[in-house]
Amino acid sequence: MRRSSGILMHISSLPGDFGIGTLGEKAYDFIDFLKASGQHYWQILPLGQTSYGDSPYQSFSAFAGNPYFIDFNLLKDEGLLKEDDYINESYGANRESIDYALLFTVKYKILNKAYKNFNKDDFKDYEEFKTKNKFWLDDYSLYMAIKKNLALCSWRNWDKGIRGREDKILKECRDKLSYEIDFWKFVQYEFFKQWVRLRAYANKNGIKIIGDIPIYVAEDSADIWANPKLFKTDKDLNLEVVSGCPPDAFTEDGQLWGNPIYDWKEHEKDGFKWWISRIKESFKLYDMVRIDHFRGFESYWEVPYGESTAKNGKWVKGPGIKLFNSIKSELGDLDIIAEDLGFLTDEVKEFKDKAGFPGMKVLEFAFGEEDSDYLPHNVDENCVYYIGTHDNETIVGWYNNIKNKKDREMAKDYFYINKEEGINFGFLRGVLSSRSKLVIIQMQDILGLGNEARMNEPSILGCNWRFRIREEDLSNNLSKKLLKMTKLYSRF
Repeated sequence: MRRSSGILMHISSLPGDFGIGTLGEKAYDFIDFLKASGQHYWQILPLGQTSYGDSPYQSFSAFAGNPYFIDFNLLKDEGLLKEDDYINESYGANRESIDYALLFTVKYKILNKAYKNFNKDDFKDYEEFKTKNKFWLDDYSLYMAIKKNLALCSWRNWDKGIRGREDKILKECRDKLSYEIDFWKFVQYEFFKQWVRLRAYANKNGIKIIGDIPIYVAEDSADIWANPKLFKTDKDLNLEVVSGCPPDAFTEDGQLWGNPIYDWKEHEKDGFKWWISRIKESFKLYDMVRIDHFRGFESYWEVPYGESTAKNGKWVKGPGIKLFNSIKSELGDLDIIAEDLGFLTDEVKEFKDKAGFPGMKVLEFAFGEEDSDYLPHNVDENCVYYIGTHDNETIVGWYNNIKNKKDREMAKDYFYINKEEGINFGFLRGVLSSRSKLVIIQMQDILGLGNEARMNEPSILGCNWRFRIREEDLSNNLSKKLLKMTKLYSRF
């Protein structure tokens, strides 16, 4: 890994006319901005199809892409839409915030118009796409078709025969819902076609894509419906335990995430085939992959299903290095970033060292203790250094909210914070000058935005994942300033 830097911003946060960022013109413009700014990486959040809560970390499939990101202008170029099909629709009144409820209605209406104009005989690679992705695409498209037919409820509320995937019942579903099934396959075909082209453009311009995969799948997903034996369920396919994290100084009740827990013994029986497929498919999309909650592979917090908090959970051993030895044996050496934030036991540290992946350091965590490992002069080369991530306050919001006078004075002196330059650029200089070979800076921190632009506040529903930049934010003046700083600290 060379000394370099990049920007963290999800596809959803791009500007544009369709209520949410897409894989169209503005995404290409952002790549041009990255190149002009001297950056070498674009880090995004998971690309999966979002569900209740709008979180990219809760998806209907670990393999499918988000239909919201499909660009309508590109569909027009393919002859699948006319401009009148989408230009006069309302995608939300606020161009700097995403209205997911509105998008759910309008986006799928327009995608259905495109599908009705789709003649698979005109798209020679469509059959090839379906064949290559059959191992997940068939279950996903059937799942989504059934889900729509049953008022969008989760598979756990379906009739027993469908929940249990009885052959006769599934055949009836395939016959009855053939149009809907084919629609979802078409949607995924268009998503991946647009994504592959965008990534190729990024790579051509010297930009590598850092993807992000959650450790867990969603309860409401085709993954667990199609592979229940790979998760801890009882004979009636009810969840026995769910994911979370224990109580700490910040959360008295812990965090109850609610995801299904893997049955790692079942995964090990076939050599971790599902996980190998997941990693393999991820590297078809990205140049580097960040794995969220990496410590959960060594040991994870398991909570009995039905608990209202995470307090009554327990630590359970994960697959550890056996999983990653299997992945490496099958796929070779891979560029993986291990999200290793939070309290780490000696066992977790040993596991991460054996895996050999760079971990993460976050500047906002550097205060409250003397000479923290998270300060620029202490971070090691083999880490990816952030001011903050999508789960943190923006750096301006964080700085303005510092309660401890000593911490505020230290931050001000260490980073030479002054109003003339702006709060954010002192911190930018700090991370860029660090020893870490790779620095990733969230776009909100480059723009100097406050907590109104925060991407996610964990455990809070209804206001997250909405942030979007304005087209004018990606100015020539900003790219020149970033380029100068990038060169100054030898990251160009």
